[in-house]
Amino acid sequence: MSQSKSIHTVRESHLVWNNSIPPVKRVQSGEIVDFLCVDASNGQITCDSTVEAIAQFDTTRLDQVNGPVYVEDAEPGDVLEIEVMDVKTDVWGWTAIIPGFGLLADEFPEPQLKIWKIQRDTTTPDVGYAWFKPGIKIPIAPFCGEMGLAPSEAGMKGSKLYLPIQVKGALFSLGDGHAAQGDGECCGTAIETPISATVKLTVHKSFKISEPQFMTAGPLAAQTNTAPFYCCTGIDSDLLEATRKAVRSMIEYLQRVKGLTRPEAYMLCSVAVDLKLCEVVDMPNFVVGAFLPMSIFVENE
Repeated sequence: MSQSKSIHTVRESHLVWNNSIPPVKRVQSGEIVDFLCVDASNGQITCDSTVEAIAQFDTTRLDQVNGPVYVEDAEPGDVLEIEVMDVKTDVWGWTAIIPGFGLLADEFPEPQLKIWKIQRDTTTPDVGYAWFKPGIKIPIAPFCGEMGLAPSEAGMKGSKLYLPIQVKGALFSLGDGHAAQGDGECCGTAIETPISATVKLTVHKSFKISEPQFMTAGPLAAQTNTAPFYCCTGIDSDLLEATRKAVRSMIEYLQRVKGLTRPEAYMLCSVAVDLKLCEVVDMPNFVVGAFLPMSIFVENE
C-alpha cells in the first residue's frame, strides 16, 4: 500500500456499471482514496495457475471494479477530476490468449497462459520490469485499466482523467490493474496484476465536458523513447482489417527475426506493441502502424 494522506480504503468490488449499486464510501471533493484491487480475472488466475485455468474461466466474473465511491456535492453536469497519485503492482501478473477473444481470435483458437514475475529496481521503486523470456525484458508502467462513473440510465501515476458526471455523487469506481500494455491490447489481455491505487477525487463546477479527457504524466513512450522502434503497417479501406494486417505482419516479424512461436509473438504484441493510426487522408484506405520498441530486446542481460 502506498503512503498517502488517505483515510479511505476501498476493497469492495462490483461487475456492472449501474447507478443502483449503493456506494461503499462517501468522500468530500478533494479527498484521497486508496483502492485495493484484485486482478482482472477476479482471482480465477493465481501465480501458480497453468493454461488449464483458461478452460475453466467464468467470463461473467471478469473485469470487476472497486467502488462505487460517492463524492459529496457532485451533481449531473459537473466534471470529476481523477488525479492518479500512485499505482503499485503485485509481484506477479498474467497474460493469456483466451479462445474467442482478441483482435485475431479466429487465428488463435487454442488457449495460452503466461505467468510473469514482476521485479522492481531496489534503488528506484517506481522502476521495474518483467521478463517475457531470456533476452526480452518489458518495462512496467502500471495503470488502472478501468475508471468510470455510474451512467445516468438504470492510469498511470501522475496522470489526470476528467469525466462528465451523470448522477448525483458521481459514483466512481476503478480496477483492472495492468503492469504493462501495448496500445491496443491486441490479444485481449495486458500484464494483468493485482494493484493498489491511490487517487484524488475533485469536483469541478466551472466547466463542462461531454466526453472523457485526460492529461498524461509525461511523454507517451517515456520508458522506451531513447531506442528505435520497428513498425509493421497494415493498409486497407476497412480500419479494423488494416489493424489486423499490421498485427499479423508484426507477429510474422517476431517469428522470423526473434524466433518466437506464433502465440508468443501475439502475446508480446499485446503487452509491448503500440498500434497507431498513421494515415487517414488517402481515402478510401487507412494506414495502421504496429510499433515495436527495440529496447525490450536485451540479449546481453
